[in-house]
Amino acid sequence: MTIATLKKHLGGLSAVHFRLPDGSYLPDHFHVTEVGLVSKHFIDCGGTERRETLANFQLWEAGDYEHRLAPQKFLHILQLSHTILGSEHLEIEVEYQQNTIGKFGLDFDGTDFLLTAKQTACLAADACGLPPKQKRALQELQHSPSCKPGSACC
Repeated sequence: MTIATLKKHLGGLSAVHFRLPDGSYLPDHFHVTEVGLVSKHFIDCGGTERRETLANFQLWEAGDYEHRLAPQKFLHILQLSHTILGSEHLEIEVEYQQNTIGKFGLDFDGTDFLLTAKQTACLAADACGLPPKQKRALQELQHSPSCKPGSACC
């Protein structure tokens, strides 16, 4: 989700709720403690130089159980962050403290904001010697002699 899309969704809400990938909700008294620009300049394992720039939100909860972040207040925070972010077309990454700081993508289901699981991946699979992924029909796998119970194919 981009900043522009987030603003559009916030405009139609009366309350802001975030749901974790396991279906549980962040406590209603969460805070947005940071909105920032994160730039990553790196080389993948195949030697390709890459850059990634994201908008980053940090969500946090304190003992102020009566606190509620209204959609208009969240929009105000986003307006204040425009000088740092510079673009409303940046993808958003959300940080939230669990056992360690979790990083999530962001989606919206029409009512709640969804913190989506992020996965690591090899960006240079060909350089690592990983076989290319092949799409095969389930029916084909069921009739394959190498894909029987105990064959270790899956």
